[in-house]
Amino acid sequence: MSYGPNPWQQTSWDARAAGNFICGGAGAGFVVFTAFAGVSGPVLAGLMLAGLALVGLGLFCVFLETGRPLRAINVFFNPRTSWMTREAFTATLLFAAGLAAAAGVPGFAWVAAVLALVFVYCQGRMLQAAKGIPAWREPLLVPLIVSTGLAEGGGLFFLAAPLHGAGTLSLLVALGTLVVVRVLIWLAYRRRLVAVIDRRAGAALDGAGRMLQIGGTLVPLALVALIAIGALSGTQIPLLAAIAGLAVTAAGAYLKYTLVTRAGFNQGFALAHLPVRGQAP
Repeated sequence: MSYGPNPWQQTSWDARAAGNFICGGAGAGFVVFTAFAGVSGPVLAGLMLAGLALVGLGLFCVFLETGRPLRAINVFFNPRTSWMTREAFTATLLFAAGLAAAAGVPGFAWVAAVLALVFVYCQGRMLQAAKGIPAWREPLLVPLIVSTGLAEGGGLFFLAAPLHGAGTLSLLVALGTLVVVRVLIWLAYRRRLVAVIDRRAGAALDGAGRMLQIGGTLVPLALVALIAIGALSGTQIPLLAAIAGLAVTAAGAYLKYTLVTRAGFNQGFALAHLPVRGQAP
């Protein structure tokens, strides 16, 4: 690693930090889709607990990355300025609401869904707050993280649909809509970065972007379209919906992993005015 005017890749956040954005975002999206599925009883409990487990796994990844794990409680002490603190508080409320929904308390599935949206928004703002990294400070990163988390959660929801049987055509169309929104935000985000990011970060993002556009957009949209127009038999629908969900989730997870671990290049130091001996600044 070299420090100076040339960009260098950050090393503070690694695959464990990426795991928080991947699992936490997907878990939040899963909770949202569970609420919109309108299920109840054991199915609601199982789906809600699965979403919370994903969020918890993401937070555990952050715990593993902490240099001094016994001081992890300090994350709750700075809510006025830290999006990580706000994420932690939101996660606490999300777990409480999700457990209440799983226990059958009426209305709490929707409370959990709202908190899940706030949670994934906090994730986007937390990443975007790193102003020294051009690929992260771009304002469009926030809607990209939110839309990706929701799409990943929907993808996992349909990947598990053969087990819970709660997938509907309207939810599948909603997933297809999220996929379109996600790729449009991605294209706008990538276009705005052309002149400001290091070529190595751009190459990493372009690789993830190709996977997002082809495997995470075109393939699932084609499958959703076939299902929507009734071109498939009843036995094929759950399998192809699950394949579409897997493609959506895998592409989103790889994009987040790339953003955190491979595209996180600092901009380097820039001194607009160099001091000259004997002259006033």
